[in-house]
Amino acid sequence: MSDVRADLTAAGAHLAALGLSPGSSGNLSVRAGDQLFITPTGADLACLAPDELSVLDLDGRHMDGPKPSKEHPLHTALYRRDAATRAVVHLHSRSAAAVSCLPPWSEYSAIPPLTPYFVMRVGQTPLLPYAAPGDADQAKKLELLPFPLRAALLQNHGPVVSGRSLRAALDAAVEIEEVSALLLALGDRPARLLTTGEAEELAERHHSYWGP
Repeated sequence: MSDVRADLTAAGAHLAALGLSPGSSGNLSVRAGDQLFITPTGADLACLAPDELSVLDLDGRHMDGPKPSKEHPLHTALYRRDAATRAVVHLHSRSAAAVSCLPPWSEYSAIPPLTPYFVMRVGQTPLLPYAAPGDADQAKKLELLPFPLRAALLQNHGPVVSGRSLRAALDAAVEIEEVSALLLALGDRPARLLTTGEAEELAERHHSYWGP
């Protein structure tokens, strides 16, 4: 388990160094067997300690370590949605949080298919209606969405993403921030989006999801 703990703390430092986790915002977790290692409540991702992580079971029960992030229901919801999920990242990164305050592009994705890498690394990213941070009902709605996804935007809040490895979850979190920044930079100017066929072909080839 020491490698899992070390990998998680290194991932937190990486996100903080990229400027995607201001202050004590953001949280991340990794699944190891039937346990989840998750950042504690109020933790600064820039200076996590491997021996100071919270440990939960897959139902979110606190097993060991300090009090977990209040956002842990979002994490367990994504692990329950897909047994192959191995990591979850939730951030308040600036551009993605800004896009979460805008009307969604569609029912299935708040963000349009603007770049191939967004479709490849993330895929459709629905907007979940606003709820207070840590709201268990919001996490349940995420768990029960009736179409496949790797990520969602929480309205007026920010992104939560999953991956079948910690690296994949980190890449998806960074990609959401990048495509959100592009979307904001374009503003109201007409932009060429990937066609439905182009997006679906990329999603199929890279095992992501696009379309209901």
